[in-house]
Formats: sequence, C-alpha cells, structure tokens
Amino acid sequence: MRSFVIPAILVGLVLLQARLAAPAVPTQAAVALRPPAAAPNAHYPSNRPPLATSPLVKLPVGAVQPRGWLMAQLELMRDGFTGRLAEISRFLGDDSGWMTLKGKGWEEMPYWLKGYGDLGYLLRDAAMGRETERWLQQAFKSQARDGYFGPADNRGANDLWPNMVMLSALQSYYEASGDRRVLSLMSRYFQYEFHRPVEELLPGSWQKLRGGENLESVYWLYNRTGETFLLDLAKRLFARTADWASPILTPDRDRDWTESSFYHGVNIAMGFRYPAVYFQQSGDRGLLEAVERNYRQVMAAYGRQPGGLFGADENIRPGKADPRQGAETCTMVEFLASFESLLRITGDTVWADRAEDVAFNSLPASMTPDLKGLHYLTAANLISCDSSGEHDFQNGGTLVSFDPWSYRCCQHNVAFGWPYFAESLWLATADNGLAAVIYAPSEVRAKVAEGAEVILTEDTAYPFEDQVRLTVSCDRPATFPLYLRLPGWAGGVRIRINGAAVDGDFKGGGYAVLRRTWRHGDQVRVEFAPAIEVVSWPTLRGAASVRRGPLWFALRIGEEWRKYGGTEEWPALELLPTTPWNYGLVLDESDPASVVRMASRTAPAFQPFTPEGAPVVLRARARRVPAWQAEGRMAGPVPPSPAAGEGPVEEVDLIPLGCARLRISVFPVVRD
Repeated sequence: MRSFVIPAILVGLVLLQARLAAPAVPTQAAVALRPPAAAPNAHYPSNRPPLATSPLVKLPVGAVQPRGWLMAQLELMRDGFTGRLAEISRFLGDDSGWMTLKGKGWEEMPYWLKGYGDLGYLLRDAAMGRETERWLQQAFKSQARDGYFGPADNRGANDLWPNMVMLSALQSYYEASGDRRVLSLMSRYFQYEFHRPVEELLPGSWQKLRGGENLESVYWLYNRTGETFLLDLAKRLFARTADWASPILTPDRDRDWTESSFYHGVNIAMGFRYPAVYFQQSGDRGLLEAVERNYRQVMAAYGRQPGGLFGADENIRPGKADPRQGAETCTMVEFLASFESLLRITGDTVWADRAEDVAFNSLPASMTPDLKGLHYLTAANLISCDSSGEHDFQNGGTLVSFDPWSYRCCQHNVAFGWPYFAESLWLATADNGLAAVIYAPSEVRAKVAEGAEVILTEDTAYPFEDQVRLTVSCDRPATFPLYLRLPGWAGGVRIRINGAAVDGDFKGGGYAVLRRTWRHGDQVRVEFAPAIEVVSWPTLRGAASVRRGPLWFALRIGEEWRKYGGTEEWPALELLPTTPWNYGLVLDESDPASVVRMASRTAPAFQPFTPEGAPVVLRARARRVPAWQAEGRMAGPVPPSPAAGEGPVEEVDLIPLGCARLRISVFPVVRD
C-alpha cells in the first residue's frame, strides 16, 4: 500500500511543477471596439465561409449557469405560469394541433416551448426535459416525405410562421442533447422550402414580416452541416421577407398606420435586425447601417422614455409618443432577442447596453413578483394596472391588469425572455477567448485557446452592485484573451487582477481585453463608478428622468393588489395606487443631479424586483403638481417644464424602474 501511494504523490508533484513551470504570457491589457474576426472559433459552431466570421459566438445551452438573483427569476418562472402554463392555457392540451398533428396549432405552443425547454435545460430539471421532449417527438413524427413538419392546418394555410418558432426550440434541444434527428429534420424541411414556388414562399402576413427568423435558422444549420443549398435558400428568404432595410418611418411607406402589421410593435422589435442577419452572407455594410438607422429612428420618435422600449400599444401611432404609451411584453422579449443576435453578429457593445436596459428596467415589471401573472402592456408612466380598459391604447379591454388567463401571445412568448438573456451573458470569441458581455451573477464553463477547459465564476449583484468579481478555475494554465464589456454609461472603470491594478484607459464603450496565461485561482475585479444622472427629454417639453448606471428610477408609489377574477391558484389581479403620483422634480439648473442622492443600498433579496425589495433607493427633492391629473385611468401627458408646483418641497423615494409596476419615471421639472 505504502509503496503504491508514495510514487503516486511524487508523480502528482512532478505534474504540478510542470504546470507551474509552463511558459506564461504576462498580462497584456488593451481596449478594443470588438473582438477580431479573422478566423472562426475553433471550438464552437460559428459562421462557415462564405459567411462573415462571427466576432462573438453563442455557447451551447447549459454552458452558462445563472446564479443569484438571475437564478431566482428562473426558479420563479418554473414555479409560476411558465412552468405550469399547461394548467391554464387552452393551447397546451393534448388536443393541440402540435400534439394531434391535425387541426389548429399556431404560434402559441412553440412560443412557450422554446422558452420552457431552455428554462428546463438551465435549471437541469429532468421533468421539464421530459415534457419538452414529449412535444418535440410529435414534431419529429409529423415530418412528411417532402420535408414539411407540423400541424396539417398550418400546411393547408401555407403558413410557415409557427414552424419558425418551433425551429428555435429544436435548435436548443440539439445543443442540449446532441440529438442528430434535429439536423435531419431541419435539412429536409429546408429542402421543402427550397422547392416551393417562389410566389408561395412567405406570401404574406406574419411569415413575410418575420421571415428573418427562418433565415437565422438556415444559417444555424449551415454552420453545422455545410449544405450549400442552404445559402441559395437564404437568398430567397431574404428577398421574400418584408423590406426592413428601408427607413421604417416614412409618410408614404404605408399610410394606414393604425392597421398595418408593419407598424406592429413586436414586428418592429423583430424585423429591424433582419438586414444585419443577411449581412453575414451579403457582406453589404449598408445593411448594418440600416439596422442602426431604423433603431434610432423609431426610438427618437417613440422611445423617449426610460426602460429601453418604444410606445406601441399594438402599433406605433403618430401623436402617441408620450411615456404613458405602453409596450407589449412580447415586444420586450423579442427586442432582447434582437439585441442578443446583433451583439453576436457585430460584436458591438451597444447592443449589450440596450439588452440590459430592457431586461433590468422593463421586463420585471411586466409580471407579478411571483411570476404567476403578467399584463399585455407596460409603460414608463403607469399609475393604474386596472381591468377597466379606461386607457388611451389602440386596443380596448383589459391590457394592464395582471391576468394569467387573458393575454394570448405574451402569456406564452414571455417564456424565453430570461432564459435567452441568461444564455447570452458569456460568449466565445473568434480568437478562442471568452467575453463577459452582459453582467449578472453566473458561471461559465467553456473551451478556450488550444482546447483547455476553464470555468469562470462571476460573483456580483450587478446591476444593483458596482463591482464584478471573476474567479478562474482550470486544471492547467491556459493562455487566452478575456474580454470585459465596458458599458456605454461607464466613466472610468478600474480593473484588478489578483489585487494588482491593471493599467489602461478603460471608459464606456468597447471592451477591456486582458491577454495572459490564466491559472487556477486567478481573480479579476471590475469596479464601476456610476454617477447619478438627470436625463432631460427636450421633445417631451423639458421633462426629466433619473438614472444611475444601468438602472433607471421611478417614484415609489404605494400599492394595493385586488383580485378581480381567475381562481385562488391563478388569480387575475388589479394593482392600484395608494399614494400620490403627480410629483415634479425640484432641480438645481446649474447641477441637476446634485439634488438626487443615494438613500440606501442592500443586497438583493430572492426577488429584488419589488418596491419593498428594491436593493438601491435614491432620494430626490420634489413637489406636487396639481395640474397633472389622470385621464381616465392613465396619467395625463407630462406637463411642460417648468411646471407649477404647490405645497412644500418633499423628499421622495426613487426605486429601480424594474421594481416599480406602478411607475412615474418621466417627471416635469418644477420651481423650488
């Protein structure tokens, strides 16, 4: 026994010495706009030639494991209506066309499944995995000789849109399982599309407006199989998809604004990115310019509000650009998906900034704290989440109450918002490194350099904390670049490795690039110093909003929850205000932010997105503005600044916008 153990220990010591003696690359720090894209990543599927090399590459489902407050959101989803939606959704029963393979089966089930499946993979929940496979088995079973798959009614209607959503669920399943039946199904299905008469490919409606989803799946398969017919199909799909490269907002493009699906908020959130998707094949940089132009155009006209969204309470409508105009929950998650896709295609950090804006400030407020109910619309100024329908929205009926029963598309589509966001925190780089592109508590396991496997643990409460701490775990030294996103709002950013400061001019925009030989136990600390900012909205008659780093802030308004329908297990709820909301900010003209201060900071609770659980609270000077009254159950338009305030100057609490379901985040400015 002894003669066996001692040599083994000696061998281990020799190996350890060899690892420690391995040639080391000293730390080289630099700033880059984006990772270089000279050659594809060696370890993960990325763009094959002739597609443009991807600067950033998605890791397989499960490589990124959320932790902390983000894991809590996923657990609440599982225990809320995403995990249990079959109990209440009429689209998820065994009579669904996706289960019977005949009759009706449109977008609802695939909407839910693509999020439900990823949620199960991230949580490593075996029961959810089995339920996902139960639905997917029917998709495999449904494939006809000519390659078509899905419910018969969809085929009869020549409607490819529901299948575009189902393809996303199949892709995640392949990444999680390696089941090659997915590749076979997709190849045969795309042959079916390839042989369709051109005039019958994406002839109209949702599928024409959303054909870029199909295009992304074609590229996903091409990067795994290299089948050349897929590139020809991609050309046809882009040509047959609605024209998202031209300016979206032109008076003569489509005069029927209130009815045109082209101006539907969700379609814009999805469609504006499609030219960039095709850029990967065409190489036409004008398509990338079109994406940014259209994003800025829509946001300048309808997105003059905190939270990263634009007002489209079904469609964008001329004259309806006030911050009380809502955005669909579907728009939130689809906007996030577009930002995540554009981040990988371009490597530009602005898309990560925009993703954080929506995820931290808008998405949490679209649902009840227990994630068992949601509403259709969320607005930057929203003073009553009631069921009356007394709101100036395009559609009638209840749109802002929290009802798990009523909102057909959002009820299912919200399922992929947090899972896809979690999977996008870390990305591989074209030069075989890793990039921390969106900050949140997490852990990533990935191959780098020549194939070494490393684990990076991200310890942070960001966005509620100003530090990110990374710890490296590896069984041998590995030399690779680590990219750290520098948020656009950041001033000076300090970076330390193992306690020693890293020299560099690290400011907002681009990446800090750390190239070195990484060893087990190495630690990186990123320190932000966000300032409190008062943002003026000149086109909203001088209104103002408050932000600090990635978080916007809203007035803390007292809440009263009332059950008005549903069941005890799945109640439909109204949320009504119990305290005044019509405040204006009292600002110092020479230094507006000087009158807003930090009031308190605490570690995030299990569910931080509530008024009482708000981890960061600011305090601001304010006065009541009596002339600012409700119109129906909506806040009236923000009065011109300076507005006439009455009564004493008060100190009011401002909480992160994502914690506020009743919210005033765009204020008039009043005189002291």
